[in-house]
Amino acid sequence: MGFPKGFLWGGATAANQCEGGFDIDGRGLANVDLCPAGKDRNAVITGEMKMFEFDDEHFYPAKRGIDFYHHYKEDIKLFAEMGFKVYRMSIAWSRIFPKGDEETPNEKGLEFYENIFKECRKYNIEPLVTITHFDCPMHLIKNYGGWRNRKLIDFYKNLCKVIFTRYKGLVKYWITFNEINMILHAPFMGAGICFEEGENKEKIKYQAAHNELVASAEATKIAHEIDPENKVGCMFAAGSTYPYSCNPEDVWKALQTDRESYFFIDIQVFGKYPNYSLKELERKNLLPDITSEDLKVLKENTVDFVAFSYYNSRCVVADSEKIKTAEGNLFVSAKNPYLSYSEWGWPIDPLGLRITLNEIYDRYRIPMFIVENGLGAVDTPDENGFIKDDYRIDYLREHIKAMKDAVELDGVELMGYTTWAPIDLVSAGSGQMKKRYGFIYVDLDDEGKGTFERRKKKSFEWYREVVASNGENLG
Repeated sequence: MGFPKGFLWGGATAANQCEGGFDIDGRGLANVDLCPAGKDRNAVITGEMKMFEFDDEHFYPAKRGIDFYHHYKEDIKLFAEMGFKVYRMSIAWSRIFPKGDEETPNEKGLEFYENIFKECRKYNIEPLVTITHFDCPMHLIKNYGGWRNRKLIDFYKNLCKVIFTRYKGLVKYWITFNEINMILHAPFMGAGICFEEGENKEKIKYQAAHNELVASAEATKIAHEIDPENKVGCMFAAGSTYPYSCNPEDVWKALQTDRESYFFIDIQVFGKYPNYSLKELERKNLLPDITSEDLKVLKENTVDFVAFSYYNSRCVVADSEKIKTAEGNLFVSAKNPYLSYSEWGWPIDPLGLRITLNEIYDRYRIPMFIVENGLGAVDTPDENGFIKDDYRIDYLREHIKAMKDAVELDGVELMGYTTWAPIDLVSAGSGQMKKRYGFIYVDLDDEGKGTFERRKKKSFEWYREVVASNGENLG
């Protein structure tokens, strides 16, 4: 039985990690451009260090990315060679509206994405487009405070009207916000929020979250009005949380940790705030300003599918002082002794993907889409320049097996699977190039030096076979 006919195999990238061309064809400056590599990156992306302009002391990898702006035809051709059915990518908001609050879009930006979508269509690749993958125009941050300000809802609606109209017939799968729960962990990257001294950070985060949730519902409404064929999804960074022990306090902690992420998706799928979050937010005096119109929009415009990234499971202990920690995708948790770990200390847990798929499907009962899954690793070319990345193949093979079990044995409803990433790009967490994910090697180092040459790794042919066999031939 295996995967259904028409299952969407492919890969995923983000504009800010691959596109480059930060100052080309009228594009405006965005928050993601200003996230430096190196020791200050975490302080910037969490909104603790203000960086609203470039300086000479830092390296900013998003400026050039892997220069997808000039290489997209070559890259999409390589994706087609692997047999991609879908390509998940994102739009840089500041390429369409350089400042974010203009009435008229930048035609050059619109043309750029139209050309990409047409290039995908040429090879029968379905674009899956994330409207906002952490991108927020700096003008909106400097003048409005980013997503803490509900005025951004209208600016976002304007963006959506323009792109849904322009790309009608070219794009039918959309995601409103990438990893929306990252607002709580990386608020500058996730929502353009930089904190001032003495502010109630948690309250600001939840107000920004509310504004994005309303914007997501508005986008869903507009998408369905402009083209009833449009399918709109929400997206979050997933990974089930395990209790470290059977101590009920650990079990309760695990439930609470999962709810921090499910909160966002509960609202987008069910159309209302869940009781557990209302109670907690009231108790902590963190309840955002919510209008009656907000409640109506949320209720009437729920999503068509749930998309998520999965890199690892998490593990928590009530008394965190007693235990070693591990980090994965900006989430710090207890170190699970039953798992192996990547070079960057991320847990590797294929069965965790099956568990996560079942938990999400049991909760929401609507189609799901795995839109990120992959292994960041150092790739070392051999004497011929070839990369034998068996470690990546092993990681993906085991995760696809778990995914197949969830579909075939458990009956979860899964639309597709896009690996992160089909091609090497700048790491969102670390800002590095040496933390590579792709089937395609890009000749570029952490300092931005290199030829930008693209080369196929061993995993390229392997994934081609996976796609061609609809997940039956895993090598």
